[in-house]
Amino acid sequence: MSKKIKVGVLCETKNPPDKRVPVTPSQAVKFAERFPNADVYVQPSGIRCYTDEEYQYLDLNMKEDLNDCDILIGVKEVDPKTLIPNKTYMFFAHVAKKQPYNRELLQEVIKKKIRLIDYEYLTDRDNQRIVAFGRWAGIVGAYNGLRARGIRTDHFNLKPAHECKDMDEMFAGLKKIKLKKKKILVTGGGRVAMGAMETLSQLDIREVTPDEFLNKEFDEPVLCRIDPEHYVQHKGGMQFNLQHFFKHPEEYESTFKPFTKVTDIFVACHFWDPKSPKFITKEDYLDPDFKITVIADVSCDVDGPIASTVKASTIAEPFFGYNPKTGKDEPPFINPQNVTVMSVDNLPGELPRNASSDFGNNLIDKVYPSLFGNDDTGMIQRATIAKDGKLTERYAYLQDYLEGKV
Repeated sequence: MSKKIKVGVLCETKNPPDKRVPVTPSQAVKFAERFPNADVYVQPSGIRCYTDEEYQYLDLNMKEDLNDCDILIGVKEVDPKTLIPNKTYMFFAHVAKKQPYNRELLQEVIKKKIRLIDYEYLTDRDNQRIVAFGRWAGIVGAYNGLRARGIRTDHFNLKPAHECKDMDEMFAGLKKIKLKKKKILVTGGGRVAMGAMETLSQLDIREVTPDEFLNKEFDEPVLCRIDPEHYVQHKGGMQFNLQHFFKHPEEYESTFKPFTKVTDIFVACHFWDPKSPKFITKEDYLDPDFKITVIADVSCDVDGPIASTVKASTIAEPFFGYNPKTGKDEPPFINPQNVTVMSVDNLPGELPRNASSDFGNNLIDKVYPSLFGNDDTGMIQRATIAKDGKLTERYAYLQDYLEGKV
């Protein structure tokens, strides 16, 4: 009989704390049924959205010391000091884009000869991501945008998402509000934007075309979602082609400005390449006809395409005011001339039970068969950043970052 693979579920060490989990209690039971060649051990934690008691109730293995585990899985970055040598780790590492704040983490991974698998780079053969929390970022981000509008106008009061038991309670709260005749704009077409649309659909408001949104007045609140073809154009007049835009974003210029003159609530869910044109510049906010009062920047590219995103906000303090005259942030809701901004960068953490369950199911169905069996599609290999004390070939470009040269 072959030796069983021991899988350890880590207690999250990221600060501020993240309550999400990669394996819920019920999924740990399902895991044992699906993968008899592996056993799960859960490290106790006082911060998880699922309590230790919920795992213990199902007679799951709880243990503080995971040194004898083969594979260790978490959600966010692991504290470098806690890394165990010669193990396989799987979590969101945030090193592949040369993030300066995680250089030490990657250095420790190499030093301890850890095999590092990054969720973000688990892709299929068409380079489509397999697991992500994007939908939940959109769901919560749009909700926060509505909540900000309610506070700003004093017309309605929504409970913070993280104080709701789950998404059902959060959505139930939306049923009690009535928006006045406002225009809500969503940018993007991926998981994040679809999550935002899922939330906004709870309001039962009319969805209109980009042309209608820009050129018509309505006696009711309306919603519009736009793709890149609606907010950029090729500098040379070439007909828009999405793949060309992805490959050559520097050849495009923004056509977003007209939307700033008619939008009340902007929910930004787009992917942005630093080479792409910006959506809203500092100067745009000073235009007399600039109309946006609330920006829920779900994408949260600080100092990026939306000038008012001067910082990432937090779950505890999700809103701030952007002063167009100074270009700086101020306390929220004190100056009606300011734009209210929401730029929380870990939005799924506000609905941790829902987000964890969805994420864990995808791992069980789409990732673990390759992780605990044969990686026939190369999925695990493509997401492996380091192994045996060095970067893998796919991520060799990180060498200068690893050595502190960039």
